[in-house]
Amino acid sequence: MSIEHYENFPVASVLLPRRLRRPVIDIYRFARSADDIADEGDLSAAERLELLAQFETGIEQLQYHQPVLADTPHSAIFVPLASTISNFQLPLKPFLDLLSAFRQDVTTHRYTDMAQVLDYCTRSANPVGRLMLHLYEAHSPELVEMSDSTCTGLQLVNFWQDVALDWHKNRIYIPQDLLAQYDLDDDYIQARSQLQRQPQADARWQEMMQLLVIDARQRLQAGLLLSSHLPGRISLELKMMVLGGLRILERLEDVQFDVFSHRPTLSRLDWLRLIARGLSRTPYRP
Repeated sequence: MSIEHYENFPVASVLLPRRLRRPVIDIYRFARSADDIADEGDLSAAERLELLAQFETGIEQLQYHQPVLADTPHSAIFVPLASTISNFQLPLKPFLDLLSAFRQDVTTHRYTDMAQVLDYCTRSANPVGRLMLHLYEAHSPELVEMSDSTCTGLQLVNFWQDVALDWHKNRIYIPQDLLAQYDLDDDYIQARSQLQRQPQADARWQEMMQLLVIDARQRLQAGLLLSSHLPGRISLELKMMVLGGLRILERLEDVQFDVFSHRPTLSRLDWLRLIARGLSRTPYRP
């Protein structure tokens, strides 16, 4: 399986120490494959849930120290993963939490309030950060709290930049009560996701999105603090991810939150600036 985009995962870049690249790839392969089961292709909901149940069985076998046989389902994923889990003494709960979130992707398409969105993030994003801290041997309660805030922030950035894309998957992550507070609804998002004409976002939408961006930015600030507690290239890897998320938020503001006509992405120039920021000790300012 190629190492592509799984938005919640720090793909094994050259910034990671060599000894951690293979474990990161093993964990990534698990997460990406399960995420694809929930999201990609033409499978029915029942078929997706059945395949995710097979993944859960695979993790439970590891929990009870049962060997992963070469002819078992998804053995190409679980054989190397079992070795990584054993070698680094990784907890299994983060893997089960990820699977719980992927099942929710299949069954849940709207969120009543922000508490529900954040609960989803605790299982879809935060487990990745916790696993990385275990690999870094930096799994203290203080650092876990910073990591959770960072991962949730990155997940929220992904939600807010992908409102139009998610609509085409019949998903809306903006809480329903917040939409109602600004006299917005699903129909508003549907109309603007399907019609490519200006203007796409009005004052109500802009005010609501500004609130969401401020919240995500505050959560990401913890990531810059966390990076100062990690060594060397690991610190730079995290700092680059956080600065990338913060830059996406700036881009959202630049287009006045019109995510229907402009999906914010990072240009080559952005990346050059992020590298300079990452190497600098100057505090981040939006």
